[in-house]
Amino acid sequence: MKAINLLGSTGSIGTQTLDIVAQYPHEFRLVGLAARRNVELLAAQIRQFRPEIAAICDEEKLPELKEALADLDPQPILLAGEAAVAEVASYGDADVVVTGIVGCAGLLPTIAAIKAGKDIALANKETLIAGGPVVNPLIEKHGVKLLPADSEHSAIFQCLQGVPAGGLRRIILTASGGAFRDWPVEKLGEVKVADALKHPNWSMGRKITVDSATLMNKGLEVIEAHFLFGMDYDRIDIVIHPQSIIHSLIEVQDTSVLAQLGWPDMRLPLLYALSWPERIYTDWEPLDLVKAGNLTFREPDHQKYPCMKLAYAAGRAGGSMPAVLNAANEQAVALFLDEKIEFLDIPRCIEAACDRHQADNCINPSLEDILAADQWARQEVLQVCEEIKKGDRLVSLR
Repeated sequence: MKAINLLGSTGSIGTQTLDIVAQYPHEFRLVGLAARRNVELLAAQIRQFRPEIAAICDEEKLPELKEALADLDPQPILLAGEAAVAEVASYGDADVVVTGIVGCAGLLPTIAAIKAGKDIALANKETLIAGGPVVNPLIEKHGVKLLPADSEHSAIFQCLQGVPAGGLRRIILTASGGAFRDWPVEKLGEVKVADALKHPNWSMGRKITVDSATLMNKGLEVIEAHFLFGMDYDRIDIVIHPQSIIHSLIEVQDTSVLAQLGWPDMRLPLLYALSWPERIYTDWEPLDLVKAGNLTFREPDHQKYPCMKLAYAAGRAGGSMPAVLNAANEQAVALFLDEKIEFLDIPRCIEAACDRHQADNCINPSLEDILAADQWARQEVLQVCEEIKKGDRLVSLR
């Protein structure tokens, strides 16, 4: 039985992880839970799964959480604040930590878990994108496993099982194309928030759904794949696959291509990350290729999706630049969701921040350098937002 600490328990990744724990009580047990601010759902999860420790990031919510659980016996340790989330990550006898926190907020708790000797089921891509230069050496130093728990990198990881060292030639990441895959590029100036949140295949949080609409999610996954699998950026490709049945592919040295297929269901990569190297029987709906029908592919349109090129450029620049890219994207998406900038302003804000960071790019960043670059980029995007409001001319998208 594997013991689990779960970060981001009330989000999409978290609730699906708990579905797995509930379905397989003889395989997994929950030790710790952490959530951002959803007191009602977190309290219900604590009642159901009885963790030893739980934390809520929003410190103002702690009294409400304690009141909601006042009659619970025995009482779990209840904490609040960002440091408390890191404490949950490193707590107790958990074997593996599921990092379901969205954004760069997941970086410090993940580092805390690694230093505590916990394996990581990585559902937070920003951990490696921003912190790869720091996280990868820590993984090696502490001898823990970093297991991808998102669909694309899990697919690559699964395909690599049995491939000898040096056998990997190319990675092919599949992308649904997001909410606007069938929109002409000329219409993107009319996009509203509600439009960007209509993902055709997946049910996800607001931020990642917008990232899918811009295809920044795929650009970020390129950087993550670089750090996870040690693959050069010239050997990581993206292809639009609207059906989301093939979750990603690898090409090996003899040009054979291996793919992992399945219905669009995040529980599968989560289960594999938690159970690896075992395969657990499930009663989930098996893939029926006849029912799935045609599987189609097309090249991504760089005019429609400029964020992809920005991500490749940041990845190749290395150092602190991916942290700036990631933070700028998080801030720009938040501004878009708050209707303070237009959809097409998202890549403009990101490019402006990356361009302005070039002279200060730290090639061998420390954790402090990464956190400083993250904070600088967020403030820079706020500045760019003000420039947009004033009609100031920004750098043009390449």
